[in-house]
Amino acid sequence: MAEDYLVKAVAENGMFRAYAVNATQLVTKAQEIHDTWSAASAALGRTLIGTLLLATSGLQGEAGMTVKIQGNGPVGFIVADGTAQGTVKGYVHNPHVNLPLNSKGKIDVAGAVGTQGTLSVTKMTPGDKTPYTGEVNLVSGELGDDFTYYLAQSEQIPSAVGLSVFVEKDDSIDVAGGFMVQVLPGAKDEQIADLEKSIKELPLVSEMLRDGDTPEDILKKIFAGKELKILDKMPVKYECNCSKERFAKALASVKKSDLEEMIAKDHGAEAVCQFCGKKYEFSEDELKAMLKDKD
Repeated sequence: MAEDYLVKAVAENGMFRAYAVNATQLVTKAQEIHDTWSAASAALGRTLIGTLLLATSGLQGEAGMTVKIQGNGPVGFIVADGTAQGTVKGYVHNPHVNLPLNSKGKIDVAGAVGTQGTLSVTKMTPGDKTPYTGEVNLVSGELGDDFTYYLAQSEQIPSAVGLSVFVEKDDSIDVAGGFMVQVLPGAKDEQIADLEKSIKELPLVSEMLRDGDTPEDILKKIFAGKELKILDKMPVKYECNCSKERFAKALASVKKSDLEEMIAKDHGAEAVCQFCGKKYEFSEDELKAMLKDKD
């Protein structure tokens, strides 16, 4: 299987910023962790890829980003966390959603996500007490259009986002990837029109990846015959940074009466990470120590 990585580039003498990613292995890992069925796999996979593109293009250093899709479809809400370092993690409220194919013979992502609802992006910088959140209404539920709309409305960056996940009949992931192109100040109308035409005629990202195209190849097809300069190539992966310490902090912040109930009823507690499924056990003594700290 080809390695997962993302490329960053500029095109046409700095008039466009462009990103493309092969995220097959990370979406595979997400599918395996959450046991998602085809429609849920495509919806979660596209959200992870979109989050990755936003985070690696718009964050610096240790900053993080949370994307939440809240639609009226059967998958319910989807949450993804991304970092500037190219790591991403996520989960979907209802992983077991399988729908008939849409009119184009493709997985019905809009049917799974819903066409009414919101996409919100929260950016967190270490030490920043008030994270910034931008929110837009869903425009299609296909998610590529929704990320595009978010960038135009919340960040005032005209962009094009393509997201694609190909799911096999046994629910395994064959390929997954995406691209994002951003228009920078100074781009001429005819350059933008050329780009729009090129993206319209572009095959699906999943088709290009299945044909063996690399992220670089995808950008070359978008900017066919135009000047393109690859700036960076970085590995990307599904990675959860949960730990017992993090869950202990969360447990320590619950109400005193709830802690007392856990001790009396369950003689301990078990915390399960929603992102990776890892379980953390807390003994009765550990809970009593937390209770003591509340006095």
